[in-house]
Amino acid sequence: MQVLTVDVGTGTQDIFLYDSRLDLENGLKLVVPSPTMIIRRRLQEATLRGEPVLLSGVIMGGGPNHWAAEDHVRAGLPLYATPEAARSFNDDLEALREMGIQVVGEDEASRIRTPVQRIELRDFDFPAIAAALQVFGVDLRKVDAVAVAVFDHGDSPPGYSDRQFRFDYLDQRIREENRLSAFAYRREEVPAIMTRLQAVVRSAVDVDLPLVVMDTAPAAVLGATYDPRVNARDRVLIANVGNFHTLAFRMGAGGIEGVFEHHTGLIDLPKLEVLLQALAAGSLQHADVFEDHGHGALIYESRPLILDGEDFGVAVTGPRRSLMRNSSLRPYFAVPFGDMMIAGCFGLLAAVADLLPDFGEPIRNSLQGVGGSGTPPWEVA
Repeated sequence: MQVLTVDVGTGTQDIFLYDSRLDLENGLKLVVPSPTMIIRRRLQEATLRGEPVLLSGVIMGGGPNHWAAEDHVRAGLPLYATPEAARSFNDDLEALREMGIQVVGEDEASRIRTPVQRIELRDFDFPAIAAALQVFGVDLRKVDAVAVAVFDHGDSPPGYSDRQFRFDYLDQRIREENRLSAFAYRREEVPAIMTRLQAVVRSAVDVDLPLVVMDTAPAAVLGATYDPRVNARDRVLIANVGNFHTLAFRMGAGGIEGVFEHHTGLIDLPKLEVLLQALAAGSLQHADVFEDHGHGALIYESRPLILDGEDFGVAVTGPRRSLMRNSSLRPYFAVPFGDMMIAGCFGLLAAVADLLPDFGEPIRNSLQGVGGSGTPPWEVA
């Protein structure tokens, strides 16, 4: 059994090909530029050449590609975008028009005859991944399922804070199903409000396989729980320090005991330590984070988690985890199966096991270190 897992972040997309015949440490992996960084580079190249650009495709992650689009417009060059592609930058299309982006319908876009650099937006590009692995003799036509993680704010109503909307969604999911894999869905079950997850499903229209999509931060935290030292704890605080967002979960026997999410760029080590200590104590308030321009906080278990006296105070994962290197909280940098960068992929695997019953037993065996011949797939007749 093989499962392709793709964890799409701001800086990188982390790809892990699970094979039930192998120990997880022997799985094939790639850490390559994220889709938003790829689009950023293509926009910058078009700006340097002085070329008009047409953006089409579906909603994808913003950030670097948005900044490159702004630079293109500031350079006095035309930038067209279909409505769905434009919403990668802002759900408010009028705001994008005021920025200088020319929002055009699909029909109008197809009729543009002047020379223009056409760039398709999407977070998940199965053909590109397949082509990259094919160079090394790996055939993704043998894959049995696909799992993809992206960060999704959700489609907040006009005038409603997207930060509050996301936390309303997190609260709803935790109350309905208190486990990290509650933030994963089979392709046919993705809520309509989760527009970026929906866009991943549409991007995978040519992938005729079971597909699971998931939020990135819960995937990374779930993956971190498979580090032996983290897994040995009955209750644990786990922080995922991402490039754009920092999200921490307090986990216990009953599931998620509390969570907060902030923007990484707005916090330093002292502020992060205060937030983590308050989350552990159960005293953290939603307003403490939201009014600091973060997403918010939720507490479900008032019983504090005592950080003193343990071998480590907080487990940490994520590409910006060095932020906690000198922390007084005695951070432990989780390395599930020897690789922090693939933690989200391991979380995706665990979610696949939960959502796709036929895949459950072999994946759980692998995550528990059971089975796996250690024989590379290219040596199996």
